[in-house]
Amino acid sequence: MEVFFLTGTDEHGSKIEKTASSKDISPKEFCDLMSDKFKEEWKKLYLSNDRFIRTTDEDHRTVVQHVFKTLLEKGDIYKAAYAGLYCNGCEGFLSERELTEDGLCPDHRTKPQEVQEENYFFRLTKYKEQLKQHILANPNFILPETRVNEVLNQLENTEDISVSRSKESVTWGIPVPGDESQIIYVWIDALSNYLTGVGYLYNNDLFDKFWPANVHMIGKDILKFHSIYWITILMAMELPLPKTILGHGWITVDESKMGKSLGNVVSADYIINEFKLDNPDPVRYYLSTNTSFSRDANYSDEEFKNKVNADLANNLGNLLNRTLSMLVKYNDGIIIPEAITSPDHEIAKLADETKKAVIENFNKYQLFEANETIFKLIDRANAYINEEAPWTLAKNPETQTRCAQVLYNVLEVCRYASILLYPYIPNITQLMWEQLSMEGNVADQKLSALNWSELKSRKITSKDQIKPVFLRLDSELAGIQKKK
Repeated sequence: MEVFFLTGTDEHGSKIEKTASSKDISPKEFCDLMSDKFKEEWKKLYLSNDRFIRTTDEDHRTVVQHVFKTLLEKGDIYKAAYAGLYCNGCEGFLSERELTEDGLCPDHRTKPQEVQEENYFFRLTKYKEQLKQHILANPNFILPETRVNEVLNQLENTEDISVSRSKESVTWGIPVPGDESQIIYVWIDALSNYLTGVGYLYNNDLFDKFWPANVHMIGKDILKFHSIYWITILMAMELPLPKTILGHGWITVDESKMGKSLGNVVSADYIINEFKLDNPDPVRYYLSTNTSFSRDANYSDEEFKNKVNADLANNLGNLLNRTLSMLVKYNDGIIIPEAITSPDHEIAKLADETKKAVIENFNKYQLFEANETIFKLIDRANAYINEEAPWTLAKNPETQTRCAQVLYNVLEVCRYASILLYPYIPNITQLMWEQLSMEGNVADQKLSALNWSELKSRKITSKDQIKPVFLRLDSELAGIQKKK
């Protein structure tokens, strides 16, 4: 499947304007600095994208004004006076029932401002029933399923929404076409990035190829804006709807959402430097496997260290290292033909079942569940070695062939694991691939084409080639500085 991965920065609004002013720089200068920081952070995690969109991009400005003008001419945008509670952190209006008992925004722990002004409104209520029916008719439209009722309840209480702000309140944004006294608000500005990003109005071939989006992957705190505001805007524009909106949980610190306003941000850069990591694989692994997307995942240095040590060093890395070491010790690093022709059908069957389960989980965006399935196979391989005891089989000439078969079966599990775990830990799995003396790169392997018995009869390793693919974080040898 060809993928177009879009990410970027939402750069307009009063929050950006105020922050830039406090630093004595222009909003654009501040956004230039911040977008570069995000780009660098993603590179450190080996995250790539097909476009990094900024809502200050010129083509985006054109798209936003086109969407606004189209809805205005259609009668789905109108002008009216408005009074409400505005949270600067959310850049959105909140109702009384959404606030804490102390009258604060539940996410930012700040008191919303009372705002009164004349704005343009989107006639969202016109599309409420149509959206409700779409949600009920398409079970995979909102994932995880536990969030469907949440969205339906929010939809019930949602009214027409403000899609502009007076220039008296905010000047940093895209002007309303034909009315320079108003700035287009985030719900049309930021959300329209999905159209701009795949060539809407500019590149019909790209747009036709990748729209509608297969999935909008967003944080649970902006689920309402994507599943209600954005979708009804698309309905009004008569454009196809995205197939799935996936609202993932937060990564929390001390059970609180991370945020600069709360001063509890833990960056990938911090983790990489704190643990002196050679590459970001442990960070990628921890963030994608610590919990299911439907739940929040709490971060702590101790939890991070314990999980990656247990899974990547003790379990996965040790399985490969000790099996290759035994292959060198008992068979001079050679896989003999008899080892391939007599597979252990129980473990081969489990490997194939694991592959199918992982594909199914990946198709449902269930990275945590897929990883659990993979490590059940790895756990079984570790238990299998202990049960078969190749160190004992190797001592008896009559069971040496069986010893070679056991080692082969475990190495095949390691080959499976290198392909199955590649999306999580690309560097570690490439090292595994090379230690198994497989040709090419693990990145080029197709999961659907993964089959048993593809390790061939030959010499695959020597004592000098065997090195740990991941050192424990508390090891004397772990970390760049210690290695130096």
